[in-house]
Amino acid sequence: MLQVFSMPCGFLTFDSKLFFPNLAQGELITIPVPSYLITHPKGNVLFDTGIHCQAIHDPVGRLGEIAKVFVPRTQPGEEIVSQLAQLRLTPDDITYVINFYFHFDHAGGNEFFPRSTFLVQKPELDAARDPVLRKKAFFDPKDFDHQLNYQAVTGEYDIFGDGSLVLFPTYGHTPGHQSLRIRATKGTELVLTGDACYTKINMDQDLLPSISFDESEMRRSLGKLRDLRDKQGATIIYGHDPQQWQEIPHAPEPLV
Repeated sequence: MLQVFSMPCGFLTFDSKLFFPNLAQGELITIPVPSYLITHPKGNVLFDTGIHCQAIHDPVGRLGEIAKVFVPRTQPGEEIVSQLAQLRLTPDDITYVINFYFHFDHAGGNEFFPRSTFLVQKPELDAARDPVLRKKAFFDPKDFDHQLNYQAVTGEYDIFGDGSLVLFPTYGHTPGHQSLRIRATKGTELVLTGDACYTKINMDQDLLPSISFDESEMRRSLGKLRDLRDKQGATIIYGHDPQQWQEIPHAPEPLV
């Protein structure tokens, strides 16, 4: 039986203008840092590994100066390994790990999954291995550069070959950002957008954030996600929407 669990992996506080460039500078916003566990008859899939646990006690030591812009609010017990433990799972129980992309709040816990296969869009993996692109995309090797089984995928990728979990490219925020379509039951489709769309406001107002690797690609990806919502009836789970996060169920209660 396929189930989806949303797991709170802490919060970040920063200037809301980074999300909503039409706002005045100086108003702070606090956003959730989510991870998702998807149980499937053929294996468990983890989408994102959150912020590294070191950042709980030493955010600047782990993240550098970016910790002064994006202030971590993760508490003990909210890091990914502890979240899985609440569902009686360990990293060894995870068949696939997927990162929306390689920023510190999405891939910080990758190192704890040495036995899993990581599914990464090829442009993201290529950029991570290129010093120039890596710097431009704000990738930190501490988050992903470990002896892990990274498998490059290109474009849409049906994880188990049954149409229930399909990765698809939503490039722009980073070179190889990806999102996930979940078909839990016939006629029920859920889409995890990641940072291709931070919040419902960004989608409704066609509002791109202040930071993107490729603005034109990100706008195309936002349009693709909007079509899935407005034309195909998919339920959208936005990347970091504080209001939606308060409304949806969290583990141990399933999202679907």
